[in-house]
This record gives sequence, structure tokens and C-alpha cells, in this order.
Amino acid sequence: MQLFYTPALNPETTAFEFSREESQHLVKVLRSKEGDMVHTTNGRGYLFTTRILEAHPQRCKAEVIDAKKKYKRHYHLHMAVAPTKSNTRFEWFLEKATEIGVDEITPLLCERSERKVIKAGRMEKVIESAMKQSLRTFLPKLNPAVGFEAFIGQEHPGMRFIAHCEEGEKTDLKRRLGADQDVTILIGPEGDFSHEEINKAYEAGFRPISLGEARLRTETAAIMACATVNVINSG
Repeated sequence: MQLFYTPALNPETTAFEFSREESQHLVKVLRSKEGDMVHTTNGRGYLFTTRILEAHPQRCKAEVIDAKKKYKRHYHLHMAVAPTKSNTRFEWFLEKATEIGVDEITPLLCERSERKVIKAGRMEKVIESAMKQSLRTFLPKLNPAVGFEAFIGQEHPGMRFIAHCEEGEKTDLKRRLGADQDVTILIGPEGDFSHEEINKAYEAGFRPISLGEARLRTETAAIMACATVNVINSG
């Protein structure tokens, strides 16, 4: 099955047009024609079975045959991750986190961040593509980039963790987690969080965690955290 993305769809929709980009892929790349069945999602949990009415490469028209609602998981995973110096590495994190399972992502601007300018449009495309590739029907929310202090000052329901490299008592993430609980995890930049940031996170209720003995790159640590949360909740 190949999945497409049409955010404007809802259960009451009877006929619609795919976006220009999706139309081009359907008609020019996949050679779809009138009468072919196509699956699409609105990114809000619905999987639509549709039939092509007009196979136009710029405005492919279709009718909705069936709409099935998939329900969200019983927990919410929010990853706040400092963007890496290399855009490619951060995009790799976005792609894999979407495939594994994440609900919300916030690019976190820290004292030692090497990248301060975020191309949100490009990031959203990466997340959208990963959602379709992994056949998920919920599109993770990408928040605007925010400063560290502003972020920890916000309300974050559930468990709150910070992964850092400073010495001190930490607990393995998998031992801290409980199933069906909301989780927010902070992952710092290549140079790690500053000592002041770590202390401020503690004051805001974030608890220190370990992701293993090895020192991990930012994007690897973030993926490790995503995978651990999903494993704990898969039983």
C-alpha cells in the first residue's frame, strides 16, 4: 500500500482534489488512471480509500469510498531536541522519529547550539514524507524553534526528563518510564547543555536520565529515547 497526504479531508468529504505535488506523483510517477484506488490520510487519524475520477497531473480528482478512524496511543511523546549543525543529521532524526512514533517535536535553541536558523518548511516535508512511508495516519506536530528557558517554563504534563553528559546520579530511561504516560524529553546540542541549563531544568521538574554508557550524537540520543519510550509502551 502507498499512502498519500490530503490534510483538508474529513469524514464528510465526498470528492476532492489531490495537491499539485501529490497529483504529479500519482499521474506522472505511478501512472495512475481513472478508476484506480488510492489511500490517503488527513494526518489526524483517518485513513481514506478513494477512487480516481480524473487523472490530471496537476489536479487529480478523486471520490471518497471509505473512511476509517484510527485512534491515538494512550500516551504523548514530546521530543525537544537541539538542531544539529548539519541539517541532514537533524532531518534524519525527524524522519526516524516519525517512523518509530513521536507526537510532538520542538527544535530547542540552547546556549551551545551551533544552529540557530531553522527551515521549518523543509522539516515539515521530511515529517510528512516519513508519515506516508511508514503508513501512519497521525502527522507529528512540529513546533517553532524556542529558547531553552522559554521551553522549560512552559507547561509539560506527565514525566519530564533531560539527557546530558555531566557527571552525577542518573537513571536509565527505561527504568524511569511507565506505560501510558505522557513524556517530554530534552536532548541537547553537540556541546551538551550548559551547567546552568541543567540546573534550571532540574528546578523546572526535569529529571536526569541515561541512554546508555556510550556518548551519543544528538540525533542518535534522540532516536534512542524515542525507541525506548515506544518499546516500554508496546507491551
